[in-house]
Amino acid sequence: MPVKTHKIRCYPNTEMIAVITELTDYNRFCWNQGLTTWNDMYEASLVMDDKKIRPSERSVRNELVQNKADWQYQRSARVLQTAIHRLHQAWQNFFNPNMPDARKPKFHSKRDPKQSFTTDRATVNGKFLTLDRPHGTKHHFTDIKLAEILRFSGTIKTVTITKRGNKFYASIAVSVVDTPQPAFYESWDIAGIDLNVGRINWNDGEVNTFTPRMAVLHQRVKVYQKRLARKRRDNPRHFRSKNYQRTQAKLNRTYQKINALQDDLIHKFSQQITQAYAVLCLEDLNVRGMKMAKNKVKNLQRSLFRRLRTAIEYKAAWQHQHVVIADRFFPSTQRCSNCGFIKTADSYGGKMTLQGDSIYHDHDTYRCYECDMVMNRDENAVQNLIAYAAGLPPERATVH
Repeated sequence: MPVKTHKIRCYPNTEMIAVITELTDYNRFCWNQGLTTWNDMYEASLVMDDKKIRPSERSVRNELVQNKADWQYQRSARVLQTAIHRLHQAWQNFFNPNMPDARKPKFHSKRDPKQSFTTDRATVNGKFLTLDRPHGTKHHFTDIKLAEILRFSGTIKTVTITKRGNKFYASIAVSVVDTPQPAFYESWDIAGIDLNVGRINWNDGEVNTFTPRMAVLHQRVKVYQKRLARKRRDNPRHFRSKNYQRTQAKLNRTYQKINALQDDLIHKFSQQITQAYAVLCLEDLNVRGMKMAKNKVKNLQRSLFRRLRTAIEYKAAWQHQHVVIADRFFPSTQRCSNCGFIKTADSYGGKMTLQGDSIYHDHDTYRCYECDMVMNRDENAVQNLIAYAAGLPPERATVH
């Protein structure tokens, strides 16, 4: 059964804010203690040359539970359980060859802008969230008001409370009923998605990923960063003044607004395209290689390539739809969607580059010198991606 997560803003009262703050601190304490215990157990297994005493989720959890202090019984036991479980998953991801970008687990700091904790005993009733109350607590637990009703119906698996600045969010993971798997459709049910810097092109038009509002906010980020850098340069030993902290708070709020706008754009577009088409085809871009060009790094980071692909993949998996990832070397930009001619460096006019070909220096127009077709460059790439997905059998076109 698929698990869907709904992120909702919540409004705790003063007492529950104190509870959430204590639980986030306790979650950080359990993670750091678990990581220390994990490293000690691993080093001991190397010294004694005994693989049987190597750390695991069960052994680390049991070690922390046996050595509990008296004050820990006033905190939820589920926070400790989930913290060690996430630590175990982090180590598995680090050693997974299919996840080369997964980093080694590190210690959490109270200075991190994002503080959170996870529990698997919380309940939701309408627009109210109820946390599990430990027996030894001295706080008066009350329901936490949610901004909206839970979107999915099913069994609640976990609830993660996150604090960003002075705002609180609840990410509720729900196990929902599975839907039947559709059949592989014809080419008119395929959506080709061409990712570009600043925009996304697909069958039904174009979506701008760098809106004017985002441009204003990024300019504001630049101003705040210059102010903070100037304060650190002029007074490197005692730069954390009240003005510095206020400016840093403004910078964090601006980043939150940018992230909220990006999430809104990604989720709306991915939801729209997964509901409209049965098969989705994207390019496998070498973003890491493209970021080696220093003059393109900032624009590439703002283009949301990886975040958009992740959203499309998991939303398509919910509905058992097909997601086709075109080969990294598939010439979607160089190929003519009308006759199939592929431009090369030795062909007439050369390859299409950011400045166009060698005859017409026009980036936005594709000109085929075999069939004389003139077409928008991005629309031509979309048609090539549709043809790529239509030519694959269903078993090769599915991303699990």
